[in-house]
Amino acid sequence: METLQVERAEGVVTVVLRELTMRPVFFQELGDTFRALAEDTDARVVIVRSGVKAFSYGLDLPAAASEMGEAFTGGGALSRMKLLATIGRLQAELEAVVRCPLPTIAAIHGRCIGGGLDLASACDLRVASRDASISLRETKIAIVADLGSLQRLPGLIGQGLTRELAFTGADIGAERALSIGLVNRLYDDRAALDQGSLELAREIAANPPLTVRGVKRVLDFGADRRVQDGLDYVAAWNSAFLASEDLGEAMAAFLEKRPPAFQGR
Repeated sequence: METLQVERAEGVVTVVLRELTMRPVFFQELGDTFRALAEDTDARVVIVRSGVKAFSYGLDLPAAASEMGEAFTGGGALSRMKLLATIGRLQAELEAVVRCPLPTIAAIHGRCIGGGLDLASACDLRVASRDASISLRETKIAIVADLGSLQRLPGLIGQGLTRELAFTGADIGAERALSIGLVNRLYDDRAALDQGSLELAREIAANPPLTVRGVKRVLDFGADRRVQDGLDYVAAWNSAFLASEDLGEAMAAFLEKRPPAFQGR
């Protein structure tokens, strides 16, 4: 695979992110990987971690704009429908992480931005090193987050904190992430994070696998419809309103490495 590497040892599967940003191909490979893991009777726990300098910077905006073309920047009804389908497809690939019957652990080091937080919030547990910095960043680039964070974070940290993160797009450090329940455990550095997440995975893997899967299934029951309704709603919203002058300004500012000047148009 181009963007992921899969490692296996004694029932623990580690899915390693190989790139800092999420190109469109990443989502397909992620979905394929977790759909395959859902059928893997030898696997007991999945760790998702990064093999590069940070967990993830999120969606690769230039790559997304290039692949989606007019659907990303404007166009008529046909373009809007294509964008709706594209958002739904990307949501489905991340949903494969949620639907995987195995417990999943996101091991976060460095920056975890936008789509990186969508992926982390799709996992059952989140652990982090003390250098972690997490952001629900989409608002700062004129996008309503549409891949799951707005639907899943309220169940993890509550409505008030989710709204604060979403409205500001601010970075929060590892200590605050721990204090608000966004992450379960902190480790001093990346090496300790890798070792700690592996020990946690092994502790889970030592339990009866069918019972663990049953616990996950029962915990998930009841939350699915609320999340899916929210995903459908934000996909419809962004297919109608994503294209804006502010989005163009956000992308120009990103490429030119300058602060954006939003006009509300």
